[in-house]
Amino acid sequence: MGFKPFPHHDRGGPRIREIPLRMVLPNLVTVLAICAGLSGIRFAFESRFEIAVAMVLFAAFLDGIDGRLARLMKATSKFGAQMDSLADIVNFGVAPALVLYAFLLDRAGAFGWIAALLFVIACGLRLARFNVLDEDLERPAWQAEYFVGVPAPAGAVLVLLPVYLAFVGVYGPDRITAFVATGFTVLSAFLLVSRLPVYSGKKLRVPRDWVLPLILAVAMVVLLFFNYPWQTLSAGVVAYLIFLPLSVRAYVKRAAIEEARLAPAKAADDAGTGSPA
Repeated sequence: MGFKPFPHHDRGGPRIREIPLRMVLPNLVTVLAICAGLSGIRFAFESRFEIAVAMVLFAAFLDGIDGRLARLMKATSKFGAQMDSLADIVNFGVAPALVLYAFLLDRAGAFGWIAALLFVIACGLRLARFNVLDEDLERPAWQAEYFVGVPAPAGAVLVLLPVYLAFVGVYGPDRITAFVATGFTVLSAFLLVSRLPVYSGKKLRVPRDWVLPLILAVAMVVLLFFNYPWQTLSAGVVAYLIFLPLSVRAYVKRAAIEEARLAPAKAADDAGTGSPA
Protein backbone atom coordinates (compact mmCIF):
# COMPACT_ATOMS: atom_id res chain seq x y z
CA MET A 1 0.00 0.00 0.00
CA GLY A 2 1.46 3.36 -1.05
CA PHE A 3 1.50 6.57 0.97
CA LYS A 4 -1.12 9.18 0.34
CA PRO A 5 0.21 12.41 -1.13
CA PHE A 6 0.61 15.30 1.28
CA PRO A 7 -2.05 17.97 0.91
CA HIS A 8 -0.97 21.45 -0.13
CA HIS A 9 -0.83 23.88 2.77
CA ASP A 10 -2.73 26.62 1.06
CA ARG A 11 -3.68 28.24 4.36
CA GLY A 12 -0.24 28.06 5.91
CA GLY A 13 1.28 30.90 3.91
CA PRO A 14 2.78 31.30 0.46
CA ARG A 15 4.61 28.39 -1.11
CA ILE A 16 8.37 28.66 -1.47
CA ARG A 17 8.16 28.85 -5.25
CA GLU A 18 5.86 31.85 -4.90
CA ILE A 19 8.36 33.94 -2.89
CA PRO A 20 10.23 36.46 -5.07
CA LEU A 21 14.02 36.32 -5.00
CA ARG A 22 14.19 39.94 -3.84
CA MET A 23 12.47 38.87 -0.60
CA VAL A 24 15.16 36.25 0.06
CA LEU A 25 18.27 38.30 -0.73
CA PRO A 26 18.27 40.58 2.38
CA ASN A 27 17.78 37.56 4.66
CA LEU A 28 20.66 35.84 2.88
CA VAL A 29 22.89 38.82 3.62
CA THR A 30 21.83 38.60 7.28
CA VAL A 31 22.76 34.91 7.40
CA LEU A 32 26.14 35.67 5.81
CA ALA A 33 26.70 38.35 8.47
CA ILE A 34 26.03 35.82 11.23
CA CYS A 35 28.42 33.36 9.58
CA ALA A 36 31.11 36.05 9.38
CA GLY A 37 30.68 37.03 13.04
CA LEU A 38 30.82 33.45 14.29
CA SER A 39 33.81 32.72 12.02
CA GLY A 40 35.56 35.68 13.63
CA ILE A 41 35.09 34.02 17.02
CA ARG A 42 36.57 30.79 15.65
CA PHE A 43 39.63 32.56 14.24
CA ALA A 44 40.12 34.36 17.56
CA PHE A 45 40.27 31.10 19.49
CA GLU A 46 42.74 29.83 16.88
CA SER A 47 44.91 32.92 17.66
CA ARG A 48 44.45 34.29 14.13
CA PHE A 49 43.43 37.65 15.49
CA GLU A 50 43.85 39.90 12.46
CA ILE A 51 41.54 37.69 10.42
CA ALA A 52 39.17 37.47 13.40
CA VAL A 53 38.85 41.25 13.69
CA ALA A 54 38.46 41.56 9.91
CA MET A 55 35.61 39.03 10.00
CA VAL A 56 33.88 40.86 12.84
CA LEU A 57 34.13 44.16 10.96
CA PHE A 58 32.88 42.48 7.79
CA ALA A 59 29.93 41.05 9.76
CA ALA A 60 29.14 44.51 11.11
CA PHE A 61 29.26 45.88 7.56
CA LEU A 62 26.89 43.21 6.22
CA ASP A 63 24.58 43.63 9.19
CA GLY A 64 24.47 47.35 8.52
CA ILE A 65 23.42 47.05 4.88
CA ASP A 66 20.85 44.23 5.01
CA GLY A 67 18.08 46.50 6.28
CA ARG A 68 18.90 49.20 3.74
CA LEU A 69 18.99 46.57 1.02
CA ALA A 70 15.55 45.32 2.08
CA ARG A 71 14.09 48.83 1.95
CA LEU A 72 15.76 49.54 -1.39
CA MET A 73 14.35 46.35 -2.91
CA LYS A 74 10.99 46.81 -1.14
CA ALA A 75 11.53 43.45 0.54
CA THR A 76 10.93 44.35 4.18
CA SER A 77 9.08 41.80 6.29
CA LYS A 78 8.43 41.01 9.95
CA PHE A 79 10.48 37.83 9.60
CA GLY A 80 13.44 39.81 8.26
CA ALA A 81 13.17 42.38 11.05
CA GLN A 82 13.21 39.70 13.74
CA MET A 83 16.10 37.88 12.10
CA ASP A 84 18.05 41.12 11.80
CA SER A 85 17.60 41.81 15.52
CA LEU A 86 18.96 38.38 16.40
CA ALA A 87 21.91 38.89 14.05
CA ASP A 88 22.67 42.29 15.59
CA ILE A 89 23.31 40.92 19.07
CA VAL A 90 25.64 38.27 17.62
CA ASN A 91 27.61 40.57 15.32
CA PHE A 92 27.66 43.73 17.45
CA GLY A 93 27.77 42.13 20.90
CA VAL A 94 28.90 38.51 21.14
CA ALA A 95 31.50 38.46 18.35
CA PRO A 96 33.54 41.57 19.30
CA ALA A 97 33.35 40.75 23.01
CA LEU A 98 34.67 37.21 22.56
CA VAL A 99 37.38 38.29 20.11
CA LEU A 100 38.56 40.93 22.59
CA TYR A 101 38.40 38.42 25.43
CA ALA A 102 40.46 35.83 23.55
CA PHE A 103 43.02 38.48 22.54
CA LEU A 104 43.49 40.37 25.81
CA LEU A 105 40.73 40.32 28.43
CA ASP A 106 41.44 36.74 29.52
CA ARG A 107 44.69 38.02 31.06
CA ALA A 108 42.55 39.98 33.54
CA GLY A 109 40.91 36.78 34.80
CA ALA A 110 37.32 36.96 36.00
CA PHE A 111 37.26 40.75 35.62
CA GLY A 112 37.89 40.45 31.89
CA TRP A 113 35.11 37.90 31.49
CA ILE A 114 32.69 40.05 33.48
CA ALA A 115 33.53 43.04 31.26
CA ALA A 116 32.89 40.96 28.11
CA LEU A 117 29.54 39.78 29.50
CA LEU A 118 28.55 43.34 30.44
CA PHE A 119 29.26 44.49 26.90
CA VAL A 120 27.08 41.74 25.38
CA ILE A 121 24.24 42.49 27.82
CA ALA A 122 24.54 46.23 27.14
CA CYS A 123 24.39 45.57 23.40
CA GLY A 124 21.18 43.55 23.85
CA LEU A 125 19.61 46.28 25.97
CA ARG A 126 20.68 48.94 23.45
CA LEU A 127 19.10 47.07 20.55
CA ALA A 128 15.87 46.49 22.50
CA ARG A 129 15.64 50.20 23.34
CA PHE A 130 16.27 51.12 19.71
CA ASN A 131 13.37 48.91 18.60
CA VAL A 132 11.07 50.51 21.18
CA LEU A 133 12.06 54.08 20.30
CA ASP A 134 11.68 53.31 16.60
CA GLU A 135 7.99 52.61 17.26
CA ASP A 136 7.47 55.71 19.43
CA LEU A 137 5.19 57.95 17.35
CA GLU A 138 4.97 60.65 20.04
CA ARG A 139 8.68 61.42 19.93
CA PRO A 140 9.43 64.88 18.42
CA ALA A 141 10.58 64.61 14.83
CA TRP A 142 13.85 66.46 15.41
CA GLN A 143 14.90 63.97 18.11
CA ALA A 144 14.89 61.22 15.47
CA GLU A 145 18.11 62.80 14.19
CA TYR A 146 19.85 61.58 17.34
CA PHE A 147 20.50 58.10 18.71
CA VAL A 148 19.90 57.52 22.40
CA GLY A 149 23.27 56.18 23.46
CA VAL A 150 26.05 54.97 21.19
CA PRO A 151 24.55 52.76 18.43
CA ALA A 152 25.42 49.07 18.51
CA PRO A 153 27.49 49.04 15.25
CA ALA A 154 29.63 51.92 16.51
CA GLY A 155 29.96 50.18 19.88
CA ALA A 156 31.27 47.04 18.19
CA VAL A 157 33.97 49.02 16.36
CA LEU A 158 34.68 51.10 19.47
CA VAL A 159 35.24 48.24 21.92
CA LEU A 160 37.95 46.70 19.71
CA LEU A 161 40.22 49.76 20.06
CA PRO A 162 42.68 47.88 22.35
CA VAL A 163 43.12 45.29 19.58
CA TYR A 164 43.79 47.95 16.92
CA LEU A 165 46.37 49.64 19.13
CA ALA A 166 48.11 46.33 19.77
CA PHE A 167 48.26 45.61 16.04
CA VAL A 168 49.81 49.04 15.47
CA GLY A 169 52.42 48.26 18.11
CA VAL A 170 51.42 50.81 20.73
CA TYR A 171 51.67 48.17 23.47
CA GLY A 172 52.18 44.47 23.99
CA PRO A 173 49.38 42.38 25.55
CA ASP A 174 50.11 41.90 29.25
CA ARG A 175 48.24 41.84 32.54
CA ILE A 176 48.32 45.62 33.10
CA THR A 177 46.98 46.48 29.65
CA ALA A 178 44.39 43.74 30.11
CA PHE A 179 42.97 45.55 33.13
CA VAL A 180 43.03 48.87 31.23
CA ALA A 181 41.18 47.20 28.35
CA THR A 182 38.71 45.74 30.86
CA GLY A 183 37.89 49.23 32.10
CA PHE A 184 37.52 50.48 28.52
CA THR A 185 35.16 47.59 27.74
CA VAL A 186 32.97 48.49 30.72
CA LEU A 187 33.02 52.14 29.58
CA SER A 188 31.93 51.06 26.09
CA ALA A 189 29.08 49.06 27.63
CA PHE A 190 27.86 52.09 29.57
CA LEU A 191 28.06 54.26 26.45
CA LEU A 192 25.71 51.80 24.73
CA VAL A 193 23.04 51.96 27.44
CA SER A 194 23.52 55.63 28.31
CA ARG A 195 21.07 58.42 27.47
CA LEU A 196 23.82 60.19 25.56
CA PRO A 197 22.38 61.93 22.46
CA VAL A 198 24.51 60.89 19.48
CA TYR A 199 23.92 62.64 16.16
CA SER A 200 22.98 60.10 13.50
CA GLY A 201 23.51 62.20 10.38
CA LYS A 202 20.42 60.66 8.74
CA LYS A 203 19.08 64.05 7.62
CA LEU A 204 22.42 65.70 7.00
CA ARG A 205 22.43 67.78 3.81
CA VAL A 206 25.66 68.55 1.98
CA PRO A 207 25.99 71.92 0.16
CA ARG A 208 26.52 71.57 -3.56
CA ASP A 209 29.98 73.16 -3.38
CA TRP A 210 31.09 70.54 -0.84
CA VAL A 211 30.07 67.44 -2.81
CA LEU A 212 33.33 66.96 -4.73
CA PRO A 213 35.60 67.67 -1.71
CA LEU A 214 33.50 65.24 0.32
CA ILE A 215 33.85 62.51 -2.31
CA LEU A 216 37.59 63.09 -2.36
CA ALA A 217 37.79 62.92 1.44
CA VAL A 218 35.81 59.66 1.54
CA ALA A 219 38.06 58.19 -1.15
CA MET A 220 41.12 59.19 0.88
CA VAL A 221 39.74 57.54 4.03
CA VAL A 222 38.96 54.34 2.10
CA LEU A 223 42.45 54.26 0.62
CA LEU A 224 43.99 54.85 4.03
CA PHE A 225 41.88 52.05 5.47
CA PHE A 226 43.01 49.53 2.86
CA ASN A 227 46.67 50.52 3.22
CA TYR A 228 46.78 51.24 6.97
CA PRO A 229 43.67 49.51 8.40
CA TRP A 230 44.58 49.43 12.10
CA GLN A 231 45.96 52.97 12.18
CA THR A 232 42.86 54.24 10.38
CA LEU A 233 40.50 52.39 12.72
CA SER A 234 42.38 53.65 15.78
CA ALA A 235 42.22 57.24 14.55
CA GLY A 236 38.56 56.81 13.65
CA VAL A 237 37.65 55.55 17.12
CA VAL A 238 39.55 58.40 18.81
CA ALA A 239 37.77 60.90 16.52
CA TYR A 240 34.41 59.31 17.39
CA LEU A 241 35.12 59.64 21.12
CA ILE A 242 35.92 63.33 20.58
CA PHE A 243 32.72 63.68 18.55
CA LEU A 244 30.48 62.43 21.39
CA PRO A 245 30.66 65.54 23.65
CA LEU A 246 30.24 67.74 20.56
CA SER A 247 27.06 65.80 19.76
CA VAL A 248 25.73 66.39 23.27
CA ARG A 249 26.44 70.10 22.95
CA ALA A 250 24.60 70.27 19.61
CA TYR A 251 21.63 68.39 21.10
CA VAL A 252 21.35 70.75 24.06
CA LYS A 253 21.50 73.75 21.73
CA ARG A 254 18.86 72.27 19.42
CA ALA A 255 16.60 71.41 22.37
CA ALA A 256 16.77 75.03 23.59
CA ILE A 257 15.88 76.31 20.12
CA GLU A 258 12.91 73.94 19.81
CA GLU A 259 11.69 74.80 23.30
CA ALA A 260 11.87 78.53 22.52
CA ARG A 261 10.01 78.00 19.25
CA LEU A 262 7.20 76.09 20.93
CA ALA A 263 6.99 78.37 23.99
CA PRO A 264 4.43 80.86 22.50
CA ALA A 265 2.09 78.07 21.38
CA LYS A 266 2.38 76.35 24.76
CA ALA A 267 1.68 79.63 26.58
CA ALA A 268 -1.39 80.19 24.38
CA ASP A 269 -2.67 76.68 25.14
CA ASP A 270 -2.14 77.22 28.87
CA ALA A 271 -4.00 80.54 28.70
CA GLY A 272 -6.85 78.98 26.75
CA THR A 273 -7.34 76.11 29.19
CA GLY A 274 -6.98 78.24 32.31
CA SER A 275 -10.00 79.25 34.37
CA PRO A 276 -11.06 82.92 34.33
CA ALA A 277 -10.14 85.07 37.34
